[in-house]
Amino acid sequence: MSGLELGERPAPEVRDGWTTVKVKAASLNHHDLWSLRGVGLPEDRLPMILGCDAAGVDEDGNEVVLHSVIGQTGHGVGPKEPRSILTERYQGTFAEQVSVPVWNVLPKPKELSFEEAACLPTAWLTAYRMLFTNAGVRPGDSVLVQGAGGGVATAAIVLGKAAGLRVFATSRDEAKRKRAVDLGAVEAVESGARLPQRVDAVIETVGAATWSHSVKSLKPGGTLVISGATSGDRPSHAELTRIFFLELKVVGSTMGTKDELEDLLSFCAATGVRPVIDEVLPLDRAREGFERMESGEQFGKIVLAAS
Repeated sequence: MSGLELGERPAPEVRDGWTTVKVKAASLNHHDLWSLRGVGLPEDRLPMILGCDAAGVDEDGNEVVLHSVIGQTGHGVGPKEPRSILTERYQGTFAEQVSVPVWNVLPKPKELSFEEAACLPTAWLTAYRMLFTNAGVRPGDSVLVQGAGGGVATAAIVLGKAAGLRVFATSRDEAKRKRAVDLGAVEAVESGARLPQRVDAVIETVGAATWSHSVKSLKPGGTLVISGATSGDRPSHAELTRIFFLELKVVGSTMGTKDELEDLLSFCAATGVRPVIDEVLPLDRAREGFERMESGEQFGKIVLAAS
């Protein structure tokens, strides 16, 4: 946390094909923690404003949500520039203003608050793509969500329930297991505990600590979708024999497309599904939010509200 500073930065520069958005709310992600530790953020790009997600008001007064993958299509950047997430190459959203390509701005549904909408573009979009694009599950299928409490895991429980999936969850924490059931999981068990049935798909963000359990929890032909490894990326048992013998699929997943974010926004507006928010803090108390996320105490998203 020693590299985290609160202070003044220049207003975003004007550039062709980009727009400046007045930030109303922004949410924390583990990506911000990794950036703070220097992962994927070389020294020559510092100082960097952190924050991938935001909802706010554009230059024409419209309420908007940002899609935080820059360079996915060439809009607003050079055609050969690789895609990146805000804060990797471009200044992030933990500020009063943020600049993004016009293409990256989506209308905010009136049904969602700025705080709710700000939770969607990274963690909730990641969960949406994991479930409905990469796991390919259908209503009635069963899913295991590892590590209930984190932003992606919480989103996967809520989205899975709303889509008619039979959702199981794990957590080391009894209170988080109870919250997972309250959100719609049919059962929540201790990390590593045997499930009452094998599942069609596993949503994996924990990594090394839960990998073996995830593989063993799948039905033959099942799919493990992984989008993170908060406990490390080198499991002691890769379970390769089980993977090939049972013809399991392991699929990597990162963020999601603008079209998928548009679908997610519509899904939330139409169904009444809302992001789970752990707490909302003013921007000048960002350090408290980072410390809470680093400790793993939160359940759902931590949101920073700009004044």
